Amino acid sequence: MVPLERIALHKNQSLWEKLGPGLITGAADDDPSGIATYSQVGAAFGYGLLWTALITYPLMIGIQIVSAQIGRVTGDGIAANLRKHYPAWILYVLVGLLLVANTINIAADVGAMGAALKLLIGGSAVWYAVAFGVVSLFLQAFIPFPRYAPILKVLTLALLAYVATVFSVKISWGSVLYRTVVPEVSFNVGYIVAVVAVFGTTISPYMFFWQASQEVEVQRATVGQEPLTKAPWQAWRNLRRIRLDTYIGMAFSNVIAFFIILTAAVTLYQHGVRDIQTSAQAAAALRPLAGEFAFLIFSAGIIGCGLLAVPVLAGSSAYAVAEAFQWRIGLGREVMQARGFYTILTLATLLGVALNFTAIDPIKALFWSAVINGVIAVPIMAMLMLIAARRDIMGKFSISLRLKALGWLATGTMACAVVIMFATWGR
Repeated sequence: MVPLERIALHKNQSLWEKLGPGLITGAADDDPSGIATYSQVGAAFGYGLLWTALITYPLMIGIQIVSAQIGRVTGDGIAANLRKHYPAWILYVLVGLLLVANTINIAADVGAMGAALKLLIGGSAVWYAVAFGVVSLFLQAFIPFPRYAPILKVLTLALLAYVATVFSVKISWGSVLYRTVVPEVSFNVGYIVAVVAVFGTTISPYMFFWQASQEVEVQRATVGQEPLTKAPWQAWRNLRRIRLDTYIGMAFSNVIAFFIILTAAVTLYQHGVRDIQTSAQAAAALRPLAGEFAFLIFSAGIIGCGLLAVPVLAGSSAYAVAEAFQWRIGLGREVMQARGFYTILTLATLLGVALNFTAIDPIKALFWSAVINGVIAVPIMAMLMLIAARRDIMGKFSISLRLKALGWLATGTMACAVVIMFATWGR
């Protein structure tokens, strides 16, 4: 007899309904901090780094599918799998560094959102940052996960603002296409550091933890669904959905990154504005160069994508720490049912907000966050690849040779980026 779960899996769904963790993860990658990085490289090098989107896309697909499959196959997130199968000290070091990096990122993101809103309506950027942090926290703590997940999906549409911004200015699309496919690669230190910054911004550890844990959340929230090691008949449809979701989510991420770089290239770079430090500064610089509409769209996009990214950053921290200490986890649980999980989520968000009231230089803080992310990304990616290939963990769903090759290529690329980062340190 065919299990009822198997019948339920063949229910017709629209494309939008099939998208979830992959789309949200990809969109959250283009957070205000990422917007700042992409704006910087576009302003500094014009079309010179548009080609990076063609390289980061397949690498992101490889490592994010691996992350998602680990969660869906085992029914546990990444930290839980590390705790079960590897020495505890490795887990605690990696999770501790992830928590630090994510908190700094949250600080930078809510600060950028506050600055963007100040540009639009005036007022206090710091207190706007507080409001954005509180709103983010409220949504995660008090909106049930089945209703909260669709909110995150809708917020991904805010990133389309950057596509609209590009089409508000005149562009030679032939030149754009040519310079993307046939780039003028430079080997000076500034250019190399910019390439490393793009890779470090695009492939971030919090994305691995978030997408894996969201697959677990979706599985637990769906009636009749089990980890694939317990319900292998559910594999075909779920693994196919993961691939589709991740392909589209990572494409969305890279397309938006491409358009942000392009926006800065055709406005700031072409008018000699080469030194951009924050996303809000990029928005302000657009105003006299590209007009009021481009300024408004770019600024609104910072706020919209920040509202998506901050919950993902705080949530990934909470999943990692709670799984490491075997606490009850999940946005699908009420606050009192998972107090440790929500405590970490709250602390990460509020500490991030509080950093905006200190004398800490946000640009330097974001730099150190990028350094930490780059350093921990390599061992985490290596661990993911090892876990995904182990039949004693993944059963018959251990990853294919093609996915192994792509995942290890992404890991090796990030390792090279980290080596180059330290080799060019201080230059």
